[in-house]
Amino acid sequence: MKAVRFDEVGGPEVLQYGEVEQPTPGAGQVRLRVAASAYNAADNGMRGGFLPIPVQLPHVPGYDVSGTVDALGDGVEGLAVGDSVIAFLPMDRDGGAAEYVVAPAEAVVAAPTSIPLADAAALPSVALTARQALFDDGRLTAGRRLLIVGAGGVVGKYAIQLAKRAGVHVVATASPRSGEAVRAAGADQVVDHTTTDLLGALDGQVDVLLNLAPIDPEQFQAYVAAVRDGGAVVSTTAFMATPGDEARNVRAATVFVLPNRERLAELVSLVDAGELTVEVTRRIPLTELQALHAEGAAGRIAGKVIVLP
Repeated sequence: MKAVRFDEVGGPEVLQYGEVEQPTPGAGQVRLRVAASAYNAADNGMRGGFLPIPVQLPHVPGYDVSGTVDALGDGVEGLAVGDSVIAFLPMDRDGGAAEYVVAPAEAVVAAPTSIPLADAAALPSVALTARQALFDDGRLTAGRRLLIVGAGGVVGKYAIQLAKRAGVHVVATASPRSGEAVRAAGADQVVDHTTTDLLGALDGQVDVLLNLAPIDPEQFQAYVAAVRDGGAVVSTTAFMATPGDEARNVRAATVFVLPNRERLAELVSLVDAGELTVEVTRRIPLTELQALHAEGAAGRIAGKVIVLP
């Protein structure tokens, strides 16, 4: 089968497209014929060797995947050959930047039926990140107030949609480029962080601050003043510390997304109910994955890119 993989960590040039052996599912595993994988910034970090996830080399990237069940390992129940599915794969194992991939059966759920199967690869880890950040780490409930810093990305728009569905008031920062999309996702107030002082724009404190942007640490610390006593600061930027305020009992939490089959199935149901929009900005062939990684290494990639084998 065709795949992209790397034998050593390094720059985008370590990614090689070519023929590799087709995997065979073991006990408790299924093999998927890949419809698409999704590019995530963490793929770039693992390939570059600066994200502390010990991948097995050689490694095929692409831990978000959609496809069709092609073969079943021993002991797999509840899945059948031909099922359309999505999965958030173990990040240290081979991913979906290939024609076929083996997945633990417990990582696989039925794909949404309301969108193309390939596009569904854009859902798993980013939507799980948003849900975990809001309700596990942030402990948000109806009637609370949420401030999202850097809401213009994919996780931010999922977070807005999920928070609004839960009855949360959402204030979000965005650049002029993404402001309309953030507003369309449901934010109650959108602050242009390029021209406006955020703390001055708020009409009161919030219960949770969710940071999704690589902001200056001193600025991040200053934003904690926006959080009420007993609230929480949650961040997905694991490369820098998440500040809190112990004197005011403001908790700090850094999100490391965890697999959760039940929650992923719940997110799929929201997509099919029209309550959650899956964003796909670009679709590229597998042969262009190295170029995409080069783009990601040079700067942030806007939107969500899926990779077609």
